Amino acid sequence: MIELVRLRADHAEALLAFERENREYFARSVPDRGDAYFADFAARHRALLAEQDAGLIHFHVVVGDQGALIGRVNLVDVEDGTAELGYRIGERASGRGVATAAVEEVCRLAATTYGLCVLTAVTTRDNPSSMAVLGRTGFTAVAEIVLDGRPGVRYQRRLVE
Repeated sequence: MIELVRLRADHAEALLAFERENREYFARSVPDRGDAYFADFAARHRALLAEQDAGLIHFHVVVGDQGALIGRVNLVDVEDGTAELGYRIGERASGRGVATAAVEEVCRLAATTYGLCVLTAVTTRDNPSSMAVLGRTGFTAVAEIVLDGRPGVRYQRRLVE
């Protein structure tokens, strides 16, 4: 069982530890955030919270059974009833349905709490796990793209009919 918790100021330390612990793992399938991300983490965290307060983004941490932060699920570029979904699940929690459950929950929140109608997501073709999560959670491939120089796919999911 997982819980999605809206990002708060007091998540900063655990979130930074999560990102550091999984940096190499994430870099296998998505571009590395770079050293500046970690060096400026506190300022970036405060800036994200300000954007969230303004309704421009909706960030969440994924909390596992033992209360540990095991992932994050974000909605960015919130505008006109749409947003882009992004998520990262830590290596120790991967392959256990956490990403699927977290994406399903953020889709529910997007429709019921944030008033969104459509979500988009992108992933590279060499990330079959992410493609599978998006397919299982009702996203449909809508376009072939190039993402960081790699072949990718843009997905879309209507939240309300």
